[in-house]
Amino acid sequence: MTDTLKPKEMECLEFAMEVYGGKEMLIDSTDLGNVCRAMNCNPSLDTLEKLGAAKKQGEKQLKLDEVLPVVIQLKKERKDEGCYEDFIECLKLYDKNEDGHMLLGELSHMMSTLGEKLTEEQVDELFEDCLDEEDDEGQIEYDPFLRRMCELDPPLKRKKK
Repeated sequence: MTDTLKPKEMECLEFAMEVYGGKEMLIDSTDLGNVCRAMNCNPSLDTLEKLGAAKKQGEKQLKLDEVLPVVIQLKKERKDEGCYEDFIECLKLYDKNEDGHMLLGELSHMMSTLGEKLTEEQVDELFEDCLDEEDDEGQIEYDPFLRRMCELDPPLKRKKK
């Protein structure tokens, strides 16, 4: 990877900066993670702090020329991130019947208590965007959820049931 983004990636970054920072493209540093995720980078909270994100909103503002090197660096380091196949293997541990299903409650608990914990609101938003309805027994199919979460089947491209 070079020290620049492809034109399409740059367009995406500018769009994300405008979404989170308005026409001035000046984002609050607490939104750095959101902008990075829009660029298909998934840095940890520790990494974001090291790269300039503040813990409290309003502490620091970032311009496009400050965010660009962060995104380039994260894209270079992407090989260390987990991928769809890694996540599938993890969720198979919760698939008691080995049929591609797991309890929604276990998934929710896992996302809010393990690793980089998500807030209840973040879990709800993720489930709203990526999860199909649970069945009568509280089970969900985890493969379609992971595909959407990893953008192998983005919500905008999938058919509504």
